[in-house]
Amino acid sequence: MADTATEQSTGEILIVTGMSGAGRSTVANALEDMGWYVVDNLPPQMLKPLLDVSGLAAGALPRVAAVVDVRGGMLFTELPAVTRALRDAREQLRVVFLDASDDVLVRRYEAVRRPHPLQDDGTIVDGIRRERERLAVMRESADIVIDTSDFNVHQLATHVVDLFSERGSARHTLTVLSFGFKYGLPADADMVADMRFLPNPYWQDELRALTGEDEAVRDFVLAQSGAEDFLDTYTRAVQDVLEGYQRENKRHSVLAVGCTGGKHRSVAMAAELGRRLHDVPGVAVRVSHRDLGRE
Repeated sequence: MADTATEQSTGEILIVTGMSGAGRSTVANALEDMGWYVVDNLPPQMLKPLLDVSGLAAGALPRVAAVVDVRGGMLFTELPAVTRALRDAREQLRVVFLDASDDVLVRRYEAVRRPHPLQDDGTIVDGIRRERERLAVMRESADIVIDTSDFNVHQLATHVVDLFSERGSARHTLTVLSFGFKYGLPADADMVADMRFLPNPYWQDELRALTGEDEAVRDFVLAQSGAEDFLDTYTRAVQDVLEGYQRENKRHSVLAVGCTGGKHRSVAMAAELGRRLHDVPGVAVRVSHRDLGRE
């Protein structure tokens, strides 16, 4: 039984199953955030049609995850047989089983004040015992078993990213966005940097009609006193923030870089910050200019 994921490939199907309360929803959300097509509470009998659809649309559905569990009632009993049949026919099928200790599962159910799906007229412990009996075969045959007893939701999501991200894929996307303060702060900004401490190229006759994308303006802005020191210091600070975002499984962030009109200083400095942050591990950086050309 494996405890690590193998390299991803086109047309992969992942079956996510396991104990109720062990984190299936968290895993499903993390996979969806990574671009997987996720189907929740799928009857086992629908796995073969799902495989057929993914095979026909491999380009559109390269990675599909199906959450299959005891919520399916009597239909769920067919999962071991269906899985065995699909393994014989398809190499890219894998099963992930989520587990946790009984004590942890009881605490989680008590925290959300919901009954266990197999509890009936008994206790939560009765429901957990019945579920373990039904899932014993699937746990034994799973490719990956994840014990979530010591994970919070963020740690579990991060673990899923570590297991199932494609090699070299980004765990976080950073947008470096230039803007003009006179048009208002970007509503979705996570971090804001103010470039109005630098001299404004607008007051240079030969630069006024140009923008921060032009070499002359970029050279002027970067040559100003304090510009290089700011870039060095701020880049290091943002790198620490981005590493923290990845640990907390924050998938997207916006670094807003502003000046008065969003034409000269912010454009040049946003581009330079984007260049310097380009090599942060696990982060994909894109640079955008919200107000360029607005004046």
